[in-house]
Amino acid sequence: MKTSIATVSLSGNLSQKLEAIAGAGFDGIEIFEQDFLASDFTPGDVGQMVRDAGLEITLFQPFRDFESLPEPYRSRAFARAARKFELMNQLGTDLVLVCSTTHPAALGGIDRMARDFHDLGDLAKRHGVRVGFEALCWGRFVNDHRDAWEVVRRANHPNVGLILDSFHTLARRIDPDSIRAIPGDRIFFVQLADAPAIDMDLLYWSRHFRNMPGEGDLDVTGFMRAVTATGYAGPLSLEIFNDQFRSGLPRLVAQDGHRSLIAVMDRVRRVEPALPADLPAFAPPAPVAGVEFLEFATSAEEAPGLEALLRSCGFEKTGNHVSKPVGLWRQGGVNVLVNTDASGFANSSYLVHGTGVSEIALMLPDARAAFERASALLAQPHAQAAGEGELSIPAIRGVGGSVLRFLDATSDLGRIWDIDFRTSPAGAGAGLTRVDHIGQTMPYDEMLSWSLFYTSIFDAHKSPVVDVVDPDGLVRSQAVQSGGLRVTLNGASARGTLAGRFIEDSFGSSVQHIAFASADIFATAAAMASRDFPVLQIGANYYHDVEARFGLPPALVERMRLANILYDEDAGGQFFQFYSAPRPDGFFFEIVQRQGNYQGYGAPNAPFRIAAQKRAARPAGMPKR
Repeated sequence: MKTSIATVSLSGNLSQKLEAIAGAGFDGIEIFEQDFLASDFTPGDVGQMVRDAGLEITLFQPFRDFESLPEPYRSRAFARAARKFELMNQLGTDLVLVCSTTHPAALGGIDRMARDFHDLGDLAKRHGVRVGFEALCWGRFVNDHRDAWEVVRRANHPNVGLILDSFHTLARRIDPDSIRAIPGDRIFFVQLADAPAIDMDLLYWSRHFRNMPGEGDLDVTGFMRAVTATGYAGPLSLEIFNDQFRSGLPRLVAQDGHRSLIAVMDRVRRVEPALPADLPAFAPPAPVAGVEFLEFATSAEEAPGLEALLRSCGFEKTGNHVSKPVGLWRQGGVNVLVNTDASGFANSSYLVHGTGVSEIALMLPDARAAFERASALLAQPHAQAAGEGELSIPAIRGVGGSVLRFLDATSDLGRIWDIDFRTSPAGAGAGLTRVDHIGQTMPYDEMLSWSLFYTSIFDAHKSPVVDVVDPDGLVRSQAVQSGGLRVTLNGASARGTLAGRFIEDSFGSSVQHIAFASADIFATAAAMASRDFPVLQIGANYYHDVEARFGLPPALVERMRLANILYDEDAGGQFFQFYSAPRPDGFFFEIVQRQGNYQGYGAPNAPFRIAAQKRAARPAGMPKR
């Protein structure tokens, strides 16, 4: 599979874009004309820079407002084309994109356009280049790839072909299966982009809200199934117009782009196995059975405070690692590790982020297969030497440089507690049974990256993005679920929000809260209160409202008020939750109980929770220690 990306998709100058694109492993680039014009390099210099980076220029674009023009506009268009072809010769590329006209003087007419493209093909042939015609979804006369194909078909010139763009097809809700009738050798180039489902002007939607395949709501997989069925074997390229990406880190955006192309073609071959997919063999995405353990990196000085919080939740220390200063705290099906090692990855994580979750271990059907899949999808492997007789656990780097470890029950990896730890039985605890979900906080412009990370590596689905109101700004939140793994991605752009302050305090994206499940939240709350759990205090006004809003029995609401428990419900069931007061660094625990088939996370309660946390938190600017 030959991969490419348009320079317009990334931030930075041309040199920075080339570095990011080459570093992400792409084969080629589309040179967006504005990027070239804004540089001080000659065409020959740019061509050499691209080749020196190990890339090729797969496309030069765009050439606008060409077809069906009356004189003198037509002659001017051909003169412009000749200049572009000369420029392409100097750049070292042989394909230009001509997008369907929006010119007010254009006359339209399929035959007229076909004649123009036949003549343009003759001009292109003399310069040794090719022309690709693309239907803009807002084009004046041609806004459907089927009409663009008819123009190309009637032009009947070997140097004139079709360019397909998933956004332009899917934004107009055109059935992508109509592509299957087009001969693959007449398709010169394919561009891919996804987008969230938003009802707005097509041009504005396209120019500001495109994202990587798999990050939006368009059926890019269906589009690529149709393209692949034609026999098309050329480059797959990303053309992403997105304000967020154009202000983000070019390295991260480029890496996401390459990952998205691998993921979409992997989905194509899983959904329609008869289609060829130029990818190496690796395992299909698997669901996560659950979170096997969470590891906190901390220091010997700060560990007692963390352990006191765990003890107040009903956890007991039941073991130690055989060779490292790592304690095992257990309750129900929850395993928490406290790592005070003064060397290695945990210590590095502590020095950078402070006390926090440095590792998450997931139980999967086949750990090695999951690791190989993650590596094929460009996840960064993580390796750390294991002691003699200890397990070597497959691992990748996750959000904010944390580590995801992969375990399974069918190999020695399922015996981690017997092999790597010396353990004793745990007591009854406070009724916590498992990890319900993990809240990861990040800058807003990283949210799509981490959503793509989870949904491409695992058999996962994502919920719609919701706005969480903080008194000092909005936080966007999106849940991703894969089997027993639930992750809420919380993107902050305002520094004054609780999430924004946490990012500053922890120096980057990391786990801000962990939610544990209980089968009887009132009993759990009472057991934890007896252990001096620092519960987050919720104001009385909330309970007056929730009683009226849901018609709850007054006796139940009084029990909730006394225990500081919040409530939500949906068509599937009911949800109860309470929180710890935030630690000085902003980290907190949550306890939840799901009844029926409730699938949410108590989002309507978030503003009240945040307001209470801000009342309980240290004032902004006060040191953590």
